[in-house]
Amino acid sequence: MLRTRTAGRSRGLTLIGLLIWAIVVAFVALIVVRVLPTINEYTTILRAVKKIAQDQPATVAEARKAFDRQKDIEYSISSISGADLVVTKENDKVVIRFAYDKEVPLFDPVFLLIKYEGEGRSN
Repeated sequence: MLRTRTAGRSRGLTLIGLLIWAIVVAFVALIVVRVLPTINEYTTILRAVKKIAQDQPATVAEARKAFDRQKDIEYSISSISGADLVVTKENDKVVIRFAYDKEVPLFDPVFLLIKYEGEGRSN
C-alpha cells in the first residue's frame, strides 16, 4: 500500500502569532481597566442629576447645593461640582445639563480623552 505525503504547510499558531495576540489582548484589557472607573463616575453623576431634576429645585443655587451634597455622599464623583452644572427651565420643567472631559492615562505619554455629557429633566 502506497502512502502519499501531503505537501502542504502545517497549520497552527506560531509563537510569534501567539505573542502578537497576547499583546493585543493586553492592550485592550489595559484600556478597559482604565476606562471603567470613568464610566462608573459618569453614570453616578447622571443618576444624581436626574434625581435632583425630579425634585424640581426652586433656584439654580439650590440645585447646585443639592448636587454638592450628593457629591459628598458619592465617593466616585470627582470630575465636576455643582458650579459646573447648567440649570435652566424649559416649559416650566427643570433641566440640568453637564459636560466634562476626562483624560485617561494609558502609558507615558499616551492619554485617552473621553468627553462626557448628559442631562436630567423633571417630569
